[in-house]
Amino acid sequence: MAYSPPQVETSTASAASPPRCHPEHPLAGAEVVPWPQALGRAIRSPELLCRVLGLPQDVPQARVAQAAQRFPLLVPWEYVRRMQPGRWDDPLLRQVWPAAEEDQPQVGFSADPVADLAARRAPGLLSKYPGRVLLLAATACAVHCRYCFRREFPYGQEPKSLRQFRPALERLAADASVQEVILSGGDPLVRPDAFLAQLVRQLEAIPHLRWLRVHTRLPVLIPQRVCPELLRWLQGVRFRVTVVLHVNHAQELDEQVAQGCEQLCRAGAVLLNQAVLLRGVNDTVQAQEDLCRRLVDCGVLPYYLHQLDRVQGAAHFEVPPEQGQELIEELRRRLPGFAVPRYVQEEPGAEFKRPLA
Repeated sequence: MAYSPPQVETSTASAASPPRCHPEHPLAGAEVVPWPQALGRAIRSPELLCRVLGLPQDVPQARVAQAAQRFPLLVPWEYVRRMQPGRWDDPLLRQVWPAAEEDQPQVGFSADPVADLAARRAPGLLSKYPGRVLLLAATACAVHCRYCFRREFPYGQEPKSLRQFRPALERLAADASVQEVILSGGDPLVRPDAFLAQLVRQLEAIPHLRWLRVHTRLPVLIPQRVCPELLRWLQGVRFRVTVVLHVNHAQELDEQVAQGCEQLCRAGAVLLNQAVLLRGVNDTVQAQEDLCRRLVDCGVLPYYLHQLDRVQGAAHFEVPPEQGQELIEELRRRLPGFAVPRYVQEEPGAEFKRPLA
């Protein structure tokens, strides 16, 4: 398995306000630290996470350790603070906990469920859809989402320095059909802002590029990542910038995250959200309605609700498409059209994401 360190069971609890920290939580009432420091001190131990949240030790530790060895646990303290103490069914905990089910046989699940490797055109460059390309601007994340479709991706082959992006940039410059570049990874915002600003300046020098999209979970995981340096280079680019967040549950959107979203909007970015339909996390109408309403309140439009990409280790998260279709139908009854995401599935080799509802 290709792991790039540091990619730095249903809750019915209301998400109207974030839960208070457990009294033993090391960051309860602690001062906010700069985002690079927050990245560096993220939790990597299942035992520590259990202790911080006051969770009962009633899980098969050997199987948890095996899952964590294959795909290590990684979660920032800032995200843990929004988890409900003492609850194994907390929707945020379920997204990051190395469950024993991950090592069970999974027919139809693979290491590359969306054919990323077949779409690789140069180091760090993926091309799947007409008119746009994806740059793997980073090979790490701030969290290990257990359902991540790139949890097996061979990041060791991708660029680490600006110089190593040159073949990808040359290929982009030679293809006038490409109008949009998507910065992804990993998570591009684990990179320093000076690096990102230089990379974007090189993209700006390609005249036929019009739009820049940034796919990131950092403003949700570590809200202080929305810092003056980030806002400065976002405001200074010639592109129309879209920031696509990844939020699966309303409980993730506390006031600090909301403030970061407001700052990004003021910097001129269009904010969208893409969620993944996950069993035990957001597979109820109420959870989806709460998420959509909270997103809109934060200035973020629900964009996509993804059917789970069938990556090995994530079968226990899968929700039948028929159930997802029923959820979307009910959301259309409850919400205005702009607040209902498109329910889609990515199919290897297709030129667009297939609508499911």
